[in-house]
Amino acid sequence: MCGIAGYFLPNGAPEAVVRSETVRRMCDAIRHRGPDDAGYHIDGALAIGMRRLSIIDLSTGHQPISNEDGSVWIVFNGEIYEYRELREWLIGRGHSFRTQTDTECILHLYEELGAEGISRLRGMFAFCIWDAKRRKILLARDRFGKKPLYYSVRPEGIWFGSELKCLRAAGLRLNPDREALRLYFQFTFIPDPFTAFEGVHKLAPGTWLEYDDRGEIRTGRYWRLPAPAETPQSGMTPEAAMAHIRESFDEAVRIRMIADVPLGAFLSGGIDSSSVVASMALQSKQPVKTFSIGFEEAAYNELPYAAMVAKKYRTEHHEIIVKPDSVALVGKLVEHFDEPFADSSAIPTYIVSEFAARHVKVALSGDGGDELFAGYESFELVRNLRRWNRMPQAARRVVAGIAAALPYSAYGKNYLYMISRPDPVSRYLESNFAPTLMRRRMLEPEWRLPSDPRWIRSQLADCFLPNGASDLSQALYFEATAKLSGDMLVKVDRMSMAASLEVRCPMLDHELAALASTIPHDWKMRNGRGKDIFIRAIEDRLPAELLNRPKMGFAVPLADWFRGPLRPMLRDSIESGRFRSRDVASSAFVRNMIQEHESGRRNNTTWLWSLLMLELWFERQESFDSVAISCN
Repeated sequence: MCGIAGYFLPNGAPEAVVRSETVRRMCDAIRHRGPDDAGYHIDGALAIGMRRLSIIDLSTGHQPISNEDGSVWIVFNGEIYEYRELREWLIGRGHSFRTQTDTECILHLYEELGAEGISRLRGMFAFCIWDAKRRKILLARDRFGKKPLYYSVRPEGIWFGSELKCLRAAGLRLNPDREALRLYFQFTFIPDPFTAFEGVHKLAPGTWLEYDDRGEIRTGRYWRLPAPAETPQSGMTPEAAMAHIRESFDEAVRIRMIADVPLGAFLSGGIDSSSVVASMALQSKQPVKTFSIGFEEAAYNELPYAAMVAKKYRTEHHEIIVKPDSVALVGKLVEHFDEPFADSSAIPTYIVSEFAARHVKVALSGDGGDELFAGYESFELVRNLRRWNRMPQAARRVVAGIAAALPYSAYGKNYLYMISRPDPVSRYLESNFAPTLMRRRMLEPEWRLPSDPRWIRSQLADCFLPNGASDLSQALYFEATAKLSGDMLVKVDRMSMAASLEVRCPMLDHELAALASTIPHDWKMRNGRGKDIFIRAIEDRLPAELLNRPKMGFAVPLADWFRGPLRPMLRDSIESGRFRSRDVASSAFVRNMIQEHESGRRNNTTWLWSLLMLELWFERQESFDSVAISCN
């Protein structure tokens, strides 16, 4: 696990740019991703580099790595889990290896199959290959986007890096992108392929990009998440599906336990992380190292449930109750995300990563189970809303008018407005993301997205199914593509890497995901319980108390913090003249939200946190380059 960065500038960049100091600065900006080692390769207008967190082949795994004659080079971030089998196949094809690394396997696979070889990789990855003979680079990213990769094509060439701060360290001027920032208020994150900056993109999950010395770009997609099934395949039974799930899940866990350094697991006390720990314990000769955090507030403390699993499997369990320095943590989030990001569960993710990193270098997590097996409560709401699909348009307009007349406190779950929406996509977005009516009240007009749901579909076309797919299928697909890559996996990557910890997600094994897509909705959601078929597949491994408990999110007492330690920061940020001058939000409405939250009349945590993260990001950009940021 590491971070990568570099550039290819064939079109005559200034001499001051094309030198080793530039790529070194780019890599130094992400030293936290790889504190163990660094390496660089310079070839004329090409420079690639990496920072390494040593996990496999500690002695000979230094990057960049080249082929036998030095004509192909690679920098790689991630892990390939079945690289030993791939290595044997490549040796059989006549390739010679100098190391025991998964990195060298990718290099020789490229020699053998070119970009088409990417589909043979099973793991999480972002890499750059420099083909000196053909004078081109190849960038690639894993299927779900577990590992990040940013790039910017400019007149002089292409720049790339594992984090946006790599591009800033190279001296690129980064100007804010208004359209992307408007998407932030819809989703509380900026979805792929957008970033907060003009001309800078995230390489989309499951895709690759080639850039050659003529400045020509060629792109391709090697994998797409299969659409979720509406009905069972011919001959499929729930019993057979459960057996297959159990087998595939255990294999996904097993291959992610390969490491030459200490390895453990996050244990939150939920179904997914507990299932991962159970599978690890059943396949390990040594006690599994598990890590759990709790808070003094009982509503946010899952330690008793985590302890049940730890006791059952006799893990080497580590737990702490934390009272974090919330002000310092907020600053750390802004520093590591590089763009507005308002998922507050990033806070406990960082805390547990920092805690685990004191003992291990690798941790397995349960991320992805809710997206693939319909575990979120919001999916049940989406299914219930389908009964209103045939409502006449005239009736929808009346209902929408009534909904708009309600007080803003009703906007969080404004069922009337959800019902009034004309299609499955807009009803889903309304039910699970920032409500339209709230954004209309809070934001100034130029910060609001177009009201036509077709606009979102056009911007994020790869994250939606064709028209005619059911409401639930659309919701499941969007969660497992846009939200997973843009929110959940960004959170896990940045917060774990901030602590120099590698996190692996067995639930997001692409073969397990393909299996999950074949299982019909009614088997995933049964008797009001999401993820039913997965739970039934592994229920004999978990304590009964865990199986029957209400679902809890991985959260912190942020509402209380806004009335306590974060109160001065909140007021100084989003009630300041500086923030008002940006014309982002209605000053009167923001002031009213703060007052109502502090009095306890409303819980406005979501909206206040989104505004705070945006303002702190603005301030950080201005501290870098003194660019006045506005949306006008």
